[in-house]
Amino acid sequence: MNNSIKIIYVYDALCGWCYGFSKVIKECYETHKHEFEFEVLSGGMMIGDRVGSINNIAPYIKSAYQTVENTTGVKFGEAYLRVLQDGSMILNSEMPSIALSLFKEYFPDQSVLFAHEIQNALYFDGREPNQIDTYRNIAVNHGIDPDEFEVKMKMESSKEAAYYDFALAKQLRVESYPAVLIQSSETSFHLIAKGYTDSATLELRIENVLKEIENLNV
Repeated sequence: MNNSIKIIYVYDALCGWCYGFSKVIKECYETHKHEFEFEVLSGGMMIGDRVGSINNIAPYIKSAYQTVENTTGVKFGEAYLRVLQDGSMILNSEMPSIALSLFKEYFPDQSVLFAHEIQNALYFDGREPNQIDTYRNIAVNHGIDPDEFEVKMKMESSKEAAYYDFALAKQLRVESYPAVLIQSSETSFHLIAKGYTDSATLELRIENVLKEIENLNV
């Protein structure tokens, strides 16, 4: 593994375009996981005064989800579409972000998979982002004791870790999701995806950045 190269994926669990991109970043991870380190950061799209009912933005989502499907090939589940019609779900990025930051303490090298599973739970299975069972179920799939995971999710230190990720995402100047960066040194970052990007384009950009880094090191 090239320890000097890290691929950083900045997403938000409640971002529909990130759900559309989820398969692409998972493929990228599967292709390069033995070459590079991967890290996922939550952006904190819906926190503070941005937290609100899905009903507030349902008219937008009802047309936007079809655009995401047509562009990316991903499918939103019937269960999620029922949630959209119902309109009672509260959109808050905090709990899924806490779950991700906690998971990274167990398996930091598998955070791409965990983020992928969170989005499938929300956008395909129609699970609630603010219900602890959503994350207990995913933890079990990775061999983590769900009771232990739940206890840790409720700890202040886990919340602080999530907000630290939000701060890192801001520091990287990521304001929209999904975004992917290659980190080649402590201070060197290369943006390789901003918004939905297909697999072929992402691979080409990785290749180009690696060549650029190689040329700098000659």
